[in-house]
Amino acid sequence: MNSDSDLQIAGDLLEVPHLLQPPREHPLTVAEFAGLARTLAADRAQWAPLVRYDTTTRWYHRLRTGPGYEVWLLSWVPGQGSGPHDHGRSSGVLTVLEGELTERTRGGARTLAPGAQRVFAPGYVHDVVNDTIEPAVSLHIYFPGLTEMPMHAANCAPHATGSVPEESVPGDSVPA
Repeated sequence: MNSDSDLQIAGDLLEVPHLLQPPREHPLTVAEFAGLARTLAADRAQWAPLVRYDTTTRWYHRLRTGPGYEVWLLSWVPGQGSGPHDHGRSSGVLTVLEGELTERTRGGARTLAPGAQRVFAPGYVHDVVNDTIEPAVSLHIYFPGLTEMPMHAANCAPHATGSVPEESVPGDSVPA
């Protein structure tokens, strides 16, 4: 055999159980959390009957919890927004299920259509708002579970008491 390598694999590697990782019951990586969000988004029968719209405040419902994470369902009527905030020590995945949301950061604004995902690290400052004339629904996964949501000045700048980085994780926009 004239090859760059004398290594040859005989048989089916999938038949060697010790080489396979067992499937995980709960996500552990950013990619797995983004995948969980996409899976939940695709299961409309699980979340759509729960959605409520409240004109006085944003409506939210904890959809699920797991070891070290929470999944929240939020609705947004036209004009409702979160206000500039971060998520403390939690990372997160925001997935738009219905309608459109606008995410504002120091770096500018971006429109998030159904299926769009944003992955963010602890300390990421943003403001999410429904700038359209139609209601919107979003799914949020926080890991670890959300314990605080510090509010920031209107320009998405950190509070004067501390400097919070606003940069996102490399590859922070995950395609749907």
